[in-house]
Amino acid sequence: PKTKSFGCIYRVSQQIFGTNRVFCPILIYLFSKFMPAPNSDDRPYIPKNPRNLSRQQYERLTAEMAAPYRPVRQLVYVACGASGFIGGVVFLAKIASGREIGSALPNFALQVGVVALMVFLFRWEQRAEARSPKSK
Repeated sequence: PKTKSFGCIYRVSQQIFGTNRVFCPILIYLFSKFMPAPNSDDRPYIPKNPRNLSRQQYERLTAEMAAPYRPVRQLVYVACGASGFIGGVVFLAKIASGREIGSALPNFALQVGVVALMVFLFRWEQRAEARSPKSK
């Protein structure tokens, strides 16, 4: 990125001062010493509190930026897990009563798989939340 800005400075200085071969490198040297690149990585990024929020509110907002909609995802996992559990109980009752075992057994297995998947995803979200540096 610095070479592009130096090229621009060199071309502009040539247009302003003509083809003076001594003055252009001096301008490039001065610009490189006293004007850092606009997006240089050597400057640390320090987040600022834009609206005078409390520290706790600001940390919650930054955690939400790091993992958006995490509470909504967790709610969906709980809701789908509860639905799978209720379905599993219904199909288990059908299996226990001996009615329609041929269709109830695969459906029961599907409901158990849904519950297992939702438990896995919910625990994965919990671990990710615990690992995140700006948790609640």
